[in-house]
Amino acid sequence: MYFVNLRRRILNLVNNGNYDRRTQCTIAKAEMCYFCFDVLFSHLHNIQDPIQVPFTCEEKYPLFVTWKIGKRRKLRGCVGTFSELELEPGLREYAVCSATEDSRFPPISKEDLPHLQVTLSILCHFEKGTDYRDWEVGVHGIRIEFKNIKGIEYTATYLPKVALEQGWDQKQTVDSLIEKAGYKENITKELRNQIQLTRYQCENISVSYEDYLANYSSRFQEELAS
Repeated sequence: MYFVNLRRRILNLVNNGNYDRRTQCTIAKAEMCYFCFDVLFSHLHNIQDPIQVPFTCEEKYPLFVTWKIGKRRKLRGCVGTFSELELEPGLREYAVCSATEDSRFPPISKEDLPHLQVTLSILCHFEKGTDYRDWEVGVHGIRIEFKNIKGIEYTATYLPKVALEQGWDQKQTVDSLIEKAGYKENITKELRNQIQLTRYQCENISVSYEDYLANYSSRFQEELAS
């Protein structure tokens, strides 16, 4: 049932003419990243979630929140959704779960906060691919769906930046996604050819902890002056 509902959501994104025909996304703002830091800070210190929201956006979008750590910006967590969400509740949810529930990493701690960078990715331009190679490295993110010989369904996604950062070509990216989806058998040409691929683009905005502190100080001074 999960895969059926997921496929419906993706097809809705693909078939929604007003959505996938946008020439550009102009939604992601630094204030949304500041809000992610606010939410995570509150969670880690076990205090009330932030009430004030430093941005306004009434539309709904699929989104991913990515946390990286240290000078080399090592991945620390990345979780998101292909469901279209209002950004305030969406960021409240995924700012925390990407930091604490990514099974590849231990949960982020209070001690990690000063070394973090957050990236918000808002997804747009969903299109069906004709095959597993029908996308461009550095431009498109991809989501793949396929079944094994027993009919078990697999799915996984990479944001547009992943293949470029790793130096992968299309085949290497798809093979890595197949493994990410949990497929343990030999990856064959026949398996690649039965993949259902959806390509998409996204708008990214990143903010470091230092940027967040500077913005928080500015906001605090404004509140004192008001």
